[in-house]
Amino acid sequence: MLLVHPGGPFFAKKDGGAWTIPKGEAAPGEDLLQRAQIEFEEELGIRPAGDWIPLGSIKQKGGKIVYAWAFEGDLPDSFKLKSNTFEMEWPPRSGKHGKFPEIDQAVFFSEEVARHKINPAQIALLDRLGAALNLRRAAARNFRV
Repeated sequence: MLLVHPGGPFFAKKDGGAWTIPKGEAAPGEDLLQRAQIEFEEELGIRPAGDWIPLGSIKQKGGKIVYAWAFEGDLPDSFKLKSNTFEMEWPPRSGKHGKFPEIDQAVFFSEEVARHKINPAQIALLDRLGAALNLRRAAARNFRV
């Protein structure tokens, strides 16, 4: 499972519970799958493609609603993370501003490891992905000609 680690000074030394699926914010009325695809490309620098598996939505601790989809794929051998950046005052109240990547790492993890790394609110998305894949496997077994 591909997870990303948030960039910037707040997450620099955080690991367990800090990783997330690639995500962003949609404008009201915007197609959510299309926005997810755009955010994936903006955060990772590669265009996602595949058979999209809807995983529904979850509400994170801070109140943000996250809609998610999964697809099967791999990062190309030539992959180099090309994340958007953001600017913030750092250190706080210093008057100095720094530019930081939205994402500083993108890594494939086993399901077991992903469950320890991912934002706890997003574990439900891993559960839903597992259920969806099990349904697909069962349907494939029952569809033998």
